[in-house]
Amino acid sequence: MKQSLQLRMGQQLSMTPQLQQAIKLLQLSTLDLQQEIQQALDSNMMLEVTEEEGSSLNEQQVVEDKKDTTDQMGSEGSQTDLPDELPTDSSWEDVFDSIQPNSTPTLAAEIPDFEVQRSKSESLQEYLTWQMEMLPFTEKDRAIAMAIIDAVDMDGYLNTPADDIYQPLIEGLGAQEELEPLEKEEFLAVLHRVQRFDPPGVAAENLQDCLRLQLLQLEETTPFRAKALRLVEDFLDLLAGQERIKLIRRLDVSESDLNAVIALVRSLDPRPGRSIEESESEYIIPDLFVSKVEGEWRVELNPDIAPKLRVNPLYSALIKRADNSKDNTSMKEHLQEARWFIKSLHSRNDTLLRVGRSIIAKQIEFLEHGAIAMKPMVLRDIAEELELHESTISRVTTQKYMHLPSGVIEFKYFFSSHVATSAGGECSATAIRAFIQELVGNENPAKPLSDNKIAGLLEEKGIQVARRTIAKYREAISIPSSSQRKRLL
Repeated sequence: MKQSLQLRMGQQLSMTPQLQQAIKLLQLSTLDLQQEIQQALDSNMMLEVTEEEGSSLNEQQVVEDKKDTTDQMGSEGSQTDLPDELPTDSSWEDVFDSIQPNSTPTLAAEIPDFEVQRSKSESLQEYLTWQMEMLPFTEKDRAIAMAIIDAVDMDGYLNTPADDIYQPLIEGLGAQEELEPLEKEEFLAVLHRVQRFDPPGVAAENLQDCLRLQLLQLEETTPFRAKALRLVEDFLDLLAGQERIKLIRRLDVSESDLNAVIALVRSLDPRPGRSIEESESEYIIPDLFVSKVEGEWRVELNPDIAPKLRVNPLYSALIKRADNSKDNTSMKEHLQEARWFIKSLHSRNDTLLRVGRSIIAKQIEFLEHGAIAMKPMVLRDIAEELELHESTISRVTTQKYMHLPSGVIEFKYFFSSHVATSAGGECSATAIRAFIQELVGNENPAKPLSDNKIAGLLEEKGIQVARRTIAKYREAISIPSSSQRKRLL
């Protein structure tokens, strides 16, 4: 093997730090962007937030007004001079002025943040544990109850079979010499006590058990309680299959009584844990505002998603061009990074606004008439119009939202596949799902539309969709099949 030197020429695309920063900011969501901006403000001395004009003057005026008010109150002696003796029939309000709400404008820092003061929602496990602590439990029963409560999921069901909860308890409690061996009857007795906790139906193993527990907690004088118990315990599959005639025969009831029994079962809660396990509301901050002004749709950037940044003029003026000291070099680097960050932030906002305006221009019919008028659109359509790469459009439309008169919608919602029409045009998949939802919403509950019937109705509108496609779109919007939608009542 002979060694030799070879010279080759080639081109290679490398991403500069500025480009990497711009791409990073482009794909960040609103909340992540605010954290990134705050981190940049904390780490770069040259960056600062531009304060609105007049805000400092207003705050200074408020402070002066408060100072004048305090001095005036002190000079009058209304709150500092205490009388030596008070009449026996006098009250506090007769001598001292009561505190009235101050009408003077307050600073923003003095306004309480009610979002922070919100109490934390109680979890289902905490609620069940609180009930357990209010009842007389032995040490062994308390350990059993805690194991059962820990196995309850957010819906109120046991996420582990009862036998799988019992087996580890045998080993755990058996290792303690002061406790007697755990019997299966003891475990079931504690389980039944937990199942009588609030909300009714909690700690059930399945839906049938959940409904049965709720019925057992009703008063015995409740009308049709016994028939409803028998329906849940023995014929729940017939109810799910809408077998009305068989239910009348098996329960030995009339048609009107069957309606009352089914109504009682439908009044039960299939997910009792949801009434306790309340998650905190999550708020979405829109990136763009879309509004109709004088018959024209306008797209504007949300000014609250990113504060206005600038280079600190005081620190930038301290930089000396010919000085190569360590401090001066560090300040130069911070200045350059601050300029890059501001430029990347402006580029992000500009790209976001361009993409949003392009989307709205293509979806005017959707804004006017709803999801039924949604036009088919893919990322390539926007990329070609704005002369950008598809990956850039994908980054812009991910976790970005716009505020429409109908609500807050993600950018990705406007992009969907299409289906050919008989007239040679195209129909968006979003529009087809809206058509299906409208047809199902207006159907007769006693005779729901099948997938074939829905496909035929869409074909009458010129939309050619196969039955399997209808089933796929129907499942995507959580609409059950026609047999499951059929109602007995």
